[in-house]
Amino acid sequence: MWVINPKDIKVNILIAGGAGFIGSHLTDALLEAGHTVVCIDNLCLGSERMIKHHFDNSRFSFCKQDICDAEKLNEVFVLHKFERVYHLAANSDIQKGGKNPSIDIHDTLETTICILNAMHKHNVKELLFASTSAVYGDKRERLQETAGDLRPISYYGGAKLASEAMISAFAAMNAMKVSIIRFPNVVGPRLTHGAVYDFIKKLRKNPKELEILGDGKQEKPYIYVADLIEAMLFLPFETGMNIYNAGVESATTVRKIADIVCEEMGLKGVEYKFTGGSIGWPGDVPKFQYDLSKIHSAGWKAKHTSDEAVRLAAKAAL
Repeated sequence: MWVINPKDIKVNILIAGGAGFIGSHLTDALLEAGHTVVCIDNLCLGSERMIKHHFDNSRFSFCKQDICDAEKLNEVFVLHKFERVYHLAANSDIQKGGKNPSIDIHDTLETTICILNAMHKHNVKELLFASTSAVYGDKRERLQETAGDLRPISYYGGAKLASEAMISAFAAMNAMKVSIIRFPNVVGPRLTHGAVYDFIKKLRKNPKELEILGDGKQEKPYIYVADLIEAMLFLPFETGMNIYNAGVESATTVRKIADIVCEEMGLKGVEYKFTGGSIGWPGDVPKFQYDLSKIHSAGWKAKHTSDEAVRLAAKAAL
């Protein structure tokens, strides 16, 4: 099922945030590949139901705890002797974090610092960090990994960029092998928030009209979660900090998402009510597109277009 780096060997792995939307799919894939996996999640956005099908697997363990509890985290590292960490723990609900910056500071930045300290203490060298397009800020040119002058416009993006800075320092000081994947909006089965999720929820309450934040012209690339997981599995761990954009060449407008959701729900004549303005909420980047030449040159490319990813996500949520 999965495209996996053929040079990868079976190792003991920690997934921080492994019971979340993306993390649970990564858990599935790594166990299928034969690795031993420990998932740590405080279940703020994640859920045991996403990983419960692994509870009888002898190569899987679940720890419900706050990653920022350094003492408990140290105990987990001692017990399991990790060789690699996938760090996906973060507040991925940008609107929620926008109302309270302490959420992103704790759930995104402080979790990174705690993970890095534990890795340093226990001499764990391999790290994959889930970053985001939000670190670039509101830029209209194609976003390249080498782009300078990064100015995030959301607390979420700021916390991710600060995390990247700390990872860079730890990688240099400790000869770590780090891959950072900056991905855009991710959709698919087990979705917990975002436009597809919100539209379905709203239309189930009132199938005659749909409130759409902004003017509906916001246009972004959406990547199918299975494609993103393949990117994570495909990339090698090489000395230093290696940054990759992972996404799709196409993009989807918010209005198009609404159209797709209505089609999949079998609804016709739904009245769209736009709140107005070019953005959906403070910190929203209305339009961007990646330069994907680096990850394509490495040998990975998404199988689904942005519209296809949205439609598959809508089907899965119904």
